[in-house]
Amino acid sequence: MNSRLELTAEEMREIGYSVVDVLVNHLATLKDQPVGDPAILVPSFQEQPPEQGIPFPRLLERVREVLSNTMHVNHPRFFAYVPGPSNFIGAMADALVSGYNVFAGTWISGSGPAAIELATISWLREFCGFPESAGGLFVSGGTMANLTALAVARHVKLRDRTEDAVIYCSNQAHSSLEKAIRLLGFPEQSIRKLPADDVFRLSTASVSQAIRADRAEGKRPFCIIATAGTTNTGAIDPLWALAALAKEHQLWFHVDGAYGAAAALSQRSRVLLRGMELADSLSLDPHKWLFQPFEAGCVLVRDHNHLRTTFQVLPEYLKDTHQQSTEINFTDLGIQLTRSFRALKLWLSINYFGLNAFSAAIERGFELAEFTEQCLRKLPGWTIVTPAQMGIVCFRHTALGSDGHLRLVQRLLADGFALVTSTVLSGQTVLRMCTINPRTTEEDIQGTLSRLNLLANQK
Repeated sequence: MNSRLELTAEEMREIGYSVVDVLVNHLATLKDQPVGDPAILVPSFQEQPPEQGIPFPRLLERVREVLSNTMHVNHPRFFAYVPGPSNFIGAMADALVSGYNVFAGTWISGSGPAAIELATISWLREFCGFPESAGGLFVSGGTMANLTALAVARHVKLRDRTEDAVIYCSNQAHSSLEKAIRLLGFPEQSIRKLPADDVFRLSTASVSQAIRADRAEGKRPFCIIATAGTTNTGAIDPLWALAALAKEHQLWFHVDGAYGAAAALSQRSRVLLRGMELADSLSLDPHKWLFQPFEAGCVLVRDHNHLRTTFQVLPEYLKDTHQQSTEINFTDLGIQLTRSFRALKLWLSINYFGLNAFSAAIERGFELAEFTEQCLRKLPGWTIVTPAQMGIVCFRHTALGSDGHLRLVQRLLADGFALVTSTVLSGQTVLRMCTINPRTTEEDIQGTLSRLNLLANQK
Protein backbone atom coordinates (compact mmCIF):
# COMPACT_ATOMS: atom_id res chain seq x y z
CA MET A 1 0.00 0.00 0.00
CA ASN A 2 1.42 3.38 -1.05
CA SER A 3 -0.11 5.58 1.66
CA ARG A 4 2.30 8.47 0.96
CA LEU A 5 1.25 8.61 -2.70
CA GLU A 6 4.87 8.74 -3.81
CA LEU A 7 6.72 7.19 -6.73
CA THR A 8 10.39 6.49 -7.21
CA ALA A 9 12.30 8.41 -9.85
CA GLU A 10 12.34 5.33 -12.06
CA GLU A 11 8.57 4.78 -11.69
CA MET A 12 7.90 8.42 -12.58
CA ARG A 13 10.07 8.18 -15.69
CA GLU A 14 8.41 4.95 -16.82
CA ILE A 15 4.91 6.36 -16.39
CA GLY A 16 5.83 9.74 -17.88
CA TYR A 17 7.45 8.22 -20.97
CA SER A 18 4.45 5.94 -21.52
CA VAL A 19 2.08 8.91 -21.41
CA VAL A 20 4.23 10.90 -23.86
CA ASP A 21 4.34 7.88 -26.17
CA VAL A 22 0.54 7.71 -26.16
CA LEU A 23 0.29 11.42 -26.93
CA VAL A 24 2.81 11.29 -29.74
CA ASN A 25 1.20 8.22 -31.32
CA HIS A 26 -2.20 9.89 -31.14
CA LEU A 27 -1.10 13.20 -32.63
CA ALA A 28 1.09 11.61 -35.32
CA THR A 29 -1.83 9.51 -36.59
CA LEU A 30 -4.67 11.96 -35.91
CA LYS A 31 -5.41 12.72 -39.57
CA ASP A 32 -5.98 9.01 -40.19
CA GLN A 33 -8.40 8.62 -37.27
CA PRO A 34 -12.14 9.33 -37.28
CA VAL A 35 -13.00 12.84 -36.18
CA GLY A 36 -14.64 11.42 -33.09
CA ASP A 37 -16.94 8.84 -31.59
CA PRO A 38 -19.78 10.07 -29.36
CA ALA A 39 -20.43 6.60 -27.91
CA ILE A 40 -22.14 6.55 -24.53
CA LEU A 41 -19.70 5.08 -22.01
CA VAL A 42 -21.39 6.07 -18.74
CA PRO A 43 -22.33 2.48 -17.77
CA SER A 44 -18.72 1.36 -18.21
CA PHE A 45 -17.56 3.60 -15.38
CA GLN A 46 -20.34 3.19 -12.87
CA GLU A 47 -18.25 1.09 -10.53
CA GLN A 48 -16.85 1.31 -7.03
CA PRO A 49 -13.30 2.65 -6.60
CA PRO A 50 -10.71 -0.09 -5.99
CA GLU A 51 -9.46 -0.79 -2.48
CA GLN A 52 -6.03 -1.61 -3.87
CA GLY A 53 -4.24 0.20 -6.67
CA ILE A 54 -4.28 -0.90 -10.32
CA PRO A 55 -1.06 -1.03 -12.39
CA PHE A 56 -0.63 2.09 -14.50
CA PRO A 57 -0.38 0.31 -17.90
CA ARG A 58 -3.87 -1.14 -17.37
CA LEU A 59 -5.22 2.26 -16.35
CA LEU A 60 -3.61 3.93 -19.33
CA GLU A 61 -5.41 1.55 -21.66
CA ARG A 62 -8.72 2.51 -20.07
CA VAL A 63 -7.88 6.18 -20.40
CA ARG A 64 -7.05 5.68 -24.08
CA GLU A 65 -10.51 4.15 -24.52
CA VAL A 66 -12.07 7.18 -22.86
CA LEU A 67 -10.10 9.67 -24.94
CA SER A 68 -10.91 7.85 -28.18
CA ASN A 69 -14.58 8.52 -27.39
CA THR A 70 -14.29 12.28 -27.66
CA MET A 71 -14.58 14.74 -30.50
CA HIS A 72 -11.04 15.44 -31.63
CA VAL A 73 -11.44 19.19 -31.93
CA ASN A 74 -7.83 19.47 -33.12
CA HIS A 75 -8.48 17.04 -36.00
CA PRO A 76 -7.70 18.60 -39.39
CA ARG A 77 -11.23 17.72 -40.59
CA PHE A 78 -13.06 19.02 -37.53
CA PHE A 79 -14.90 22.04 -38.94
CA ALA A 80 -17.68 22.23 -36.35
CA TYR A 81 -18.30 24.99 -33.79
CA VAL A 82 -14.85 26.56 -33.28
CA PRO A 83 -12.02 24.03 -33.53
CA GLY A 84 -9.29 23.91 -30.89
CA PRO A 85 -6.17 23.31 -33.00
CA SER A 86 -3.80 23.27 -29.99
CA ASN A 87 -0.07 22.57 -30.33
CA PHE A 88 2.36 20.17 -28.68
CA ILE A 89 4.53 22.85 -27.05
CA GLY A 90 1.46 24.23 -25.30
CA ALA A 91 0.55 20.73 -24.14
CA MET A 92 4.01 20.23 -22.69
CA ALA A 93 3.69 23.59 -20.93
CA ASP A 94 0.52 22.33 -19.26
CA ALA A 95 2.36 19.17 -18.21
CA LEU A 96 5.08 21.30 -16.59
CA VAL A 97 2.50 23.44 -14.81
CA SER A 98 0.71 20.36 -13.48
CA GLY A 99 3.97 18.69 -12.50
CA TYR A 100 5.14 21.72 -10.55
CA ASN A 101 1.57 22.20 -9.28
CA VAL A 102 1.80 25.97 -9.67
CA PHE A 103 -0.51 28.18 -7.63
CA ALA A 104 -0.76 31.40 -9.65
CA GLY A 105 -3.13 33.37 -7.43
CA THR A 106 -0.61 35.46 -5.50
CA TRP A 107 2.87 36.88 -6.01
CA ILE A 108 4.20 35.29 -2.84
CA SER A 109 3.19 31.83 -4.08
CA GLY A 110 4.33 32.29 -7.67
CA SER A 111 6.36 35.38 -8.52
CA GLY A 112 7.94 33.68 -11.55
CA PRO A 113 4.59 32.62 -13.04
CA ALA A 114 3.22 36.11 -12.30
CA ALA A 115 6.10 37.68 -14.22
CA ILE A 116 5.38 35.42 -17.23
CA GLU A 117 1.66 36.20 -17.07
CA LEU A 118 2.35 39.95 -16.92
CA ALA A 119 4.64 39.68 -19.94
CA THR A 120 2.16 37.61 -21.94
CA ILE A 121 -0.72 39.94 -21.07
CA SER A 122 1.47 42.80 -22.29
CA TRP A 123 1.98 40.99 -25.62
CA LEU A 124 -1.76 40.50 -26.04
CA ARG A 125 -2.39 44.11 -25.08
CA GLU A 126 -0.02 45.25 -27.82
CA PHE A 127 -1.46 42.83 -30.42
CA CYS A 128 -4.94 44.23 -29.75
CA GLY A 129 -3.84 47.87 -29.77
CA PHE A 130 -4.65 48.59 -26.13
CA PRO A 131 -2.75 51.35 -24.29
CA GLU A 132 -0.09 50.76 -21.62
CA SER A 133 -2.70 51.59 -18.98
CA ALA A 134 -4.52 48.35 -19.82
CA GLY A 135 -4.19 45.16 -17.85
CA GLY A 136 -5.80 41.78 -17.58
CA LEU A 137 -5.43 38.18 -16.66
CA PHE A 138 -5.80 34.66 -18.02
CA VAL A 139 -9.08 32.87 -17.35
CA SER A 140 -10.66 29.63 -18.52
CA GLY A 141 -12.22 30.92 -21.73
CA GLY A 142 -14.53 33.46 -23.34
CA THR A 143 -17.41 32.82 -20.95
CA MET A 144 -15.33 33.70 -17.89
CA ALA A 145 -13.65 36.58 -19.74
CA ASN A 146 -17.02 38.10 -20.62
CA LEU A 147 -18.29 37.60 -17.07
CA THR A 148 -15.19 39.29 -15.65
CA ALA A 149 -15.40 42.24 -18.04
CA LEU A 150 -19.10 42.84 -17.45
CA ALA A 151 -18.60 42.63 -13.68
CA VAL A 152 -16.08 45.47 -14.04
CA ALA A 153 -18.51 47.42 -16.23
CA ARG A 154 -21.27 46.99 -13.66
CA HIS A 155 -19.01 48.16 -10.84
CA VAL A 156 -17.52 51.16 -12.67
CA LYS A 157 -20.64 52.44 -14.40
CA LEU A 158 -23.41 51.41 -12.01
CA ARG A 159 -21.67 50.99 -8.64
CA ASP A 160 -23.22 47.52 -8.78
CA ARG A 161 -26.82 48.84 -8.82
CA THR A 162 -28.58 46.91 -11.57
CA GLU A 163 -32.10 48.31 -11.42
CA ASP A 164 -33.29 49.90 -14.69
CA ALA A 165 -29.89 49.29 -16.30
CA VAL A 166 -29.78 48.39 -20.00
CA ILE A 167 -27.18 46.51 -22.04
CA TYR A 168 -27.16 46.50 -25.87
CA CYS A 169 -25.96 43.71 -28.17
CA SER A 170 -27.06 41.99 -31.36
CA ASN A 171 -29.04 38.79 -31.74
CA GLN A 172 -25.81 37.27 -33.08
CA ALA A 173 -23.99 37.86 -29.77
CA HIS A 174 -22.62 34.76 -28.05
CA SER A 175 -24.77 33.00 -25.46
CA SER A 176 -22.02 33.41 -22.86
CA LEU A 177 -22.88 37.10 -22.68
CA GLU A 178 -26.49 36.44 -21.73
CA LYS A 179 -25.30 33.91 -19.18
CA ALA A 180 -22.88 36.45 -17.69
CA ILE A 181 -25.54 39.16 -17.55
CA ARG A 182 -27.91 36.84 -15.67
CA LEU A 183 -25.21 35.77 -13.20
CA LEU A 184 -24.42 39.41 -12.49
CA GLY A 185 -27.97 39.97 -11.27
CA PHE A 186 -29.46 41.81 -14.23
CA PRO A 187 -33.11 40.97 -14.98
CA GLU A 188 -34.02 39.64 -18.40
CA GLN A 189 -35.45 42.99 -19.48
CA SER A 190 -32.02 44.57 -19.05
CA ILE A 191 -30.80 42.92 -22.27
CA ARG A 192 -31.60 44.59 -25.58
CA LYS A 193 -30.82 41.95 -28.20
CA LEU A 194 -31.23 44.02 -31.34
CA PRO A 195 -31.77 42.45 -34.78
CA ALA A 196 -28.59 42.18 -36.82
CA ASP A 197 -28.39 43.80 -40.23
CA ASP A 198 -28.43 41.90 -43.51
CA VAL A 199 -24.78 40.89 -43.07
CA PHE A 200 -25.36 39.83 -39.45
CA ARG A 201 -23.73 42.81 -37.76
CA LEU A 202 -25.03 45.03 -34.95
CA SER A 203 -26.49 48.21 -36.43
CA THR A 204 -25.12 51.42 -34.92
CA ALA A 205 -28.31 53.26 -35.87
CA SER A 206 -30.51 50.71 -34.07
CA VAL A 207 -28.38 50.97 -30.92
CA SER A 208 -28.53 54.77 -31.00
CA GLN A 209 -32.31 54.69 -31.42
CA ALA A 210 -32.70 52.18 -28.57
CA ILE A 211 -30.53 54.24 -26.21
CA ARG A 212 -32.63 57.35 -26.76
CA ALA A 213 -35.89 55.43 -26.35
CA ASP A 214 -34.71 53.81 -23.11
CA ARG A 215 -33.52 57.11 -21.64
CA ALA A 216 -36.88 58.66 -22.49
CA GLU A 217 -38.50 55.93 -20.39
CA GLY A 218 -36.22 56.58 -17.43
CA LYS A 219 -33.93 53.60 -18.01
CA ARG A 220 -30.16 53.64 -17.46
CA PRO A 221 -28.26 52.58 -20.58
CA PHE A 222 -24.76 51.67 -19.48
CA CYS A 223 -23.07 49.17 -21.82
CA ILE A 224 -22.75 48.37 -25.52
CA ILE A 225 -21.43 44.91 -26.41
CA ALA A 226 -19.91 44.45 -29.85
CA THR A 227 -18.63 41.21 -31.32
CA ALA A 228 -15.28 40.86 -33.05
CA GLY A 229 -16.10 37.76 -35.08
CA THR A 230 -19.44 36.12 -34.38
CA THR A 231 -19.53 32.37 -33.88
CA ASN A 232 -22.25 31.94 -36.49
CA THR A 233 -20.69 33.72 -39.45
CA GLY A 234 -17.46 35.44 -38.38
CA ALA A 235 -19.14 38.84 -38.84
CA ILE A 236 -17.44 41.79 -37.16
CA ASP A 237 -19.67 44.50 -35.75
CA PRO A 238 -18.84 48.12 -36.76
CA LEU A 239 -16.42 48.53 -33.88
CA TRP A 240 -15.23 52.05 -34.66
CA ALA A 241 -18.76 53.47 -34.97
CA LEU A 242 -20.02 51.64 -31.89
CA ALA A 243 -17.04 52.89 -29.87
CA ALA A 244 -17.88 56.46 -30.91
CA LEU A 245 -21.53 55.92 -29.94
CA ALA A 246 -20.54 54.56 -26.54
CA LYS A 247 -18.28 57.55 -25.96
CA GLU A 248 -21.03 59.97 -27.00
CA HIS A 249 -23.44 58.50 -24.45
CA GLN A 250 -20.76 57.74 -21.81
CA LEU A 251 -21.45 54.01 -21.91
CA TRP A 252 -19.06 51.12 -21.26
CA PHE A 253 -17.89 49.56 -24.53
CA HIS A 254 -17.16 45.84 -24.29
CA VAL A 255 -15.91 43.84 -27.27
CA ASP A 256 -16.46 40.09 -27.22
CA GLY A 257 -13.45 38.97 -29.20
CA ALA A 258 -13.43 35.41 -27.91
CA TYR A 259 -13.49 34.15 -31.47
CA GLY A 260 -11.76 36.81 -33.52
CA ALA A 261 -9.66 39.17 -31.41
CA ALA A 262 -6.57 36.98 -31.11
CA ALA A 263 -6.38 36.92 -34.89
CA ALA A 264 -5.17 40.54 -34.69
CA LEU A 265 -1.66 39.12 -34.92
CA SER A 266 -2.35 38.82 -38.67
CA GLN A 267 -2.15 41.98 -40.76
CA ARG A 268 -5.36 41.07 -42.60
CA SER A 269 -7.28 40.64 -39.33
CA ARG A 270 -5.85 43.82 -37.82
CA VAL A 271 -7.47 45.88 -40.57
CA LEU A 272 -10.81 44.12 -40.14
CA LEU A 273 -10.72 44.61 -36.36
CA ARG A 274 -10.13 48.36 -36.50
CA GLY A 275 -11.84 49.97 -33.52
CA MET A 276 -11.30 47.03 -31.18
CA GLU A 277 -8.51 49.02 -29.53
CA LEU A 278 -11.08 51.59 -28.34
CA ALA A 279 -12.92 49.11 -26.11
CA ASP A 280 -13.13 49.55 -22.35
CA SER A 281 -12.82 45.77 -22.06
CA LEU A 282 -12.09 42.89 -24.38
CA SER A 283 -12.36 39.11 -24.18
CA LEU A 284 -10.22 36.80 -26.29
CA ASP A 285 -9.45 33.09 -26.45
CA PRO A 286 -5.87 32.01 -27.19
CA HIS A 287 -7.17 28.42 -27.43
CA LYS A 288 -8.74 29.41 -30.75
CA TRP A 289 -6.70 31.53 -33.19
CA LEU A 290 -3.50 31.28 -31.10
CA PHE A 291 -3.70 27.49 -31.13
CA GLN A 292 -3.33 26.73 -27.42
CA PRO A 293 -4.68 23.73 -25.50
CA PHE A 294 -7.82 24.27 -23.43
CA GLU A 295 -8.21 26.22 -21.20
CA ALA A 296 -6.77 29.56 -22.31
CA GLY A 297 -9.00 32.62 -22.21
CA CYS A 298 -8.04 36.20 -21.46
CA VAL A 299 -9.71 39.45 -20.45
CA LEU A 300 -8.20 42.89 -21.01
CA VAL A 301 -9.46 46.08 -19.37
CA ARG A 302 -8.47 49.51 -20.64
CA ASP A 303 -7.78 50.84 -17.14
CA HIS A 304 -6.18 48.01 -15.18
CA ASN A 305 -7.11 49.68 -11.88
CA HIS A 306 -10.76 48.87 -12.55
CA LEU A 307 -10.02 45.16 -12.16
CA ARG A 308 -8.60 45.68 -8.68
CA THR A 309 -11.40 47.96 -7.48
CA THR A 310 -13.96 45.43 -8.70
CA PHE A 311 -12.48 42.22 -7.32
CA GLN A 312 -10.00 42.90 -4.52
CA VAL A 313 -10.97 41.50 -1.12
CA LEU A 314 -8.43 41.48 1.72
CA PRO A 315 -9.17 38.78 4.32
CA GLU A 316 -6.83 38.41 7.27
CA TYR A 317 -5.49 35.07 6.07
CA LEU A 318 -4.13 36.73 2.91
CA LYS A 319 -2.53 39.77 4.58
CA ASP A 320 0.96 38.35 3.98
CA THR A 321 0.36 38.51 0.25
CA HIS A 322 0.05 42.31 0.33
CA GLN A 323 3.20 43.31 2.18
CA GLN A 324 5.11 44.52 -0.89
CA SER A 325 3.86 47.51 -2.85
CA THR A 326 5.25 46.13 -6.11
CA GLU A 327 3.62 42.71 -5.90
CA ILE A 328 1.02 41.48 -8.38
CA ASN A 329 -1.69 39.24 -7.01
CA PHE A 330 -3.88 38.01 -9.83
CA THR A 331 -6.51 36.94 -7.32
CA ASP A 332 -7.13 40.69 -6.79
CA LEU A 333 -7.88 41.13 -10.50
CA GLY A 334 -10.48 38.41 -11.04
CA ILE A 335 -12.81 35.86 -9.54
CA GLN A 336 -10.41 33.01 -8.74
CA LEU A 337 -8.10 32.72 -5.76
CA THR A 338 -6.96 29.22 -6.66
CA ARG A 339 -5.85 29.49 -10.26
CA SER A 340 -3.42 27.67 -12.50
CA PHE A 341 -0.58 29.06 -14.59
CA ARG A 342 -2.41 29.32 -17.93
CA ALA A 343 -0.08 31.92 -19.42
CA LEU A 344 2.91 29.57 -19.71
CA LYS A 345 1.60 27.66 -22.73
CA LEU A 346 1.13 30.78 -24.84
CA TRP A 347 4.43 32.31 -23.68
CA LEU A 348 6.33 29.09 -24.41
CA SER A 349 4.63 28.54 -27.79
CA ILE A 350 5.32 32.06 -29.05
CA ASN A 351 8.93 31.86 -27.92
CA TYR A 352 9.38 28.45 -29.56
CA PHE A 353 7.67 29.06 -32.91
CA GLY A 354 8.03 32.85 -33.22
CA LEU A 355 5.40 35.46 -34.11
CA ASN A 356 5.80 34.98 -37.86
CA ALA A 357 4.69 31.36 -37.58
CA PHE A 358 1.54 32.36 -35.71
CA SER A 359 0.74 35.13 -38.18
CA ALA A 360 1.12 32.66 -41.08
CA ALA A 361 -1.06 30.09 -39.30
CA ILE A 362 -3.81 32.68 -38.83
CA GLU A 363 -3.58 33.67 -42.48
CA ARG A 364 -3.90 29.98 -43.36
CA GLY A 365 -7.31 29.89 -41.66
CA PHE A 366 -8.56 32.72 -43.85
CA GLU A 367 -7.26 31.07 -47.00
CA LEU A 368 -8.84 27.71 -46.18
CA ALA A 369 -12.29 29.30 -45.73
CA GLU A 370 -11.90 31.08 -49.06
CA PHE A 371 -10.87 27.81 -50.70
CA THR A 372 -13.95 26.15 -49.17
CA GLU A 373 -16.19 28.83 -50.64
CA GLN A 374 -14.59 28.43 -54.08
CA CYS A 375 -15.14 24.67 -54.02
CA LEU A 376 -18.77 25.03 -52.95
CA ARG A 377 -19.51 27.49 -55.74
CA LYS A 378 -18.45 24.80 -58.22
CA LEU A 379 -20.70 22.10 -56.71
CA PRO A 380 -24.19 21.91 -58.27
CA GLY A 381 -27.02 22.21 -55.77
CA TRP A 382 -25.08 24.16 -53.14
CA THR A 383 -25.41 27.87 -52.40
CA ILE A 384 -23.33 30.23 -50.27
CA VAL A 385 -25.31 31.89 -47.47
CA THR A 386 -22.44 33.94 -46.01
CA PRO A 387 -19.13 34.21 -47.84
CA ALA A 388 -15.84 33.33 -46.21
CA GLN A 389 -14.92 35.76 -43.45
CA MET A 390 -12.69 35.29 -40.42
CA GLY A 391 -12.26 31.60 -41.26
CA ILE A 392 -16.00 30.79 -41.46
CA VAL A 393 -18.30 30.07 -44.40
CA CYS A 394 -22.03 29.18 -44.25
CA PHE A 395 -23.86 27.34 -47.01
CA ARG A 396 -26.82 25.09 -47.75
CA HIS A 397 -28.13 22.56 -50.26
CA THR A 398 -30.99 23.95 -52.31
CA ALA A 399 -32.91 20.65 -52.28
CA LEU A 400 -32.83 20.20 -48.50
CA GLY A 401 -35.00 21.83 -45.85
CA SER A 402 -34.11 22.37 -42.20
CA ASP A 403 -34.65 18.75 -41.21
CA GLY A 404 -32.65 17.59 -44.21
CA HIS A 405 -29.65 19.67 -43.17
CA LEU A 406 -29.86 18.41 -39.59
CA ARG A 407 -29.99 14.81 -40.82
CA LEU A 408 -27.02 15.52 -43.05
CA VAL A 409 -24.97 16.59 -40.01
CA GLN A 410 -25.87 13.34 -38.25
CA ARG A 411 -24.98 11.22 -41.27
CA LEU A 412 -21.62 12.95 -41.57
CA LEU A 413 -21.01 12.37 -37.86
CA ALA A 414 -21.80 8.68 -38.26
CA ASP A 415 -19.48 8.52 -41.27
CA GLY A 416 -16.60 9.71 -39.07
CA PHE A 417 -14.47 11.22 -41.82
CA ALA A 418 -15.17 14.85 -40.90
CA LEU A 419 -17.59 16.98 -38.91
CA VAL A 420 -19.57 20.01 -40.04
CA THR A 421 -22.40 21.45 -37.97
CA SER A 422 -25.47 23.59 -38.57
CA THR A 423 -26.75 26.93 -37.39
CA VAL A 424 -29.78 29.12 -38.11
CA LEU A 425 -29.52 32.38 -40.05
CA SER A 426 -32.59 34.50 -40.82
CA GLY A 427 -34.80 31.59 -39.80
CA GLN A 428 -33.09 29.19 -42.20
CA THR A 429 -31.00 26.17 -41.19
CA VAL A 430 -27.61 26.25 -42.86
CA LEU A 431 -24.34 24.35 -42.64
CA ARG A 432 -21.22 26.03 -41.37
CA MET A 433 -17.51 25.29 -41.64
CA CYS A 434 -14.82 26.87 -39.48
CA THR A 435 -11.34 26.37 -40.92
CA ILE A 436 -8.91 27.80 -38.37
CA ASN A 437 -6.79 24.65 -37.94
CA PRO A 438 -3.48 25.40 -39.72
CA ARG A 439 -2.85 21.67 -40.19
CA THR A 440 -5.93 21.30 -42.38
CA THR A 441 -5.11 20.74 -46.05
CA GLU A 442 -6.97 21.55 -49.25
CA GLU A 443 -7.40 17.77 -49.65
CA ASP A 444 -9.18 17.68 -46.29
CA ILE A 445 -11.57 20.38 -47.50
CA GLN A 446 -12.22 18.68 -50.82
CA GLY A 447 -12.72 15.28 -49.19
CA THR A 448 -15.18 16.70 -46.69
CA LEU A 449 -17.23 18.51 -49.32
CA SER A 450 -17.26 15.38 -51.49
CA ARG A 451 -18.66 13.36 -48.56
CA LEU A 452 -21.25 16.04 -47.85
CA ASN A 453 -22.30 16.18 -51.49
CA LEU A 454 -22.57 12.41 -51.71
CA LEU A 455 -24.63 12.17 -48.52
CA ALA A 456 -26.86 15.08 -49.55
CA ASN A 457 -27.69 13.40 -52.86
CA GLN A 458 -28.35 9.94 -51.43
CA LYS A 459 -32.01 9.02 -51.21
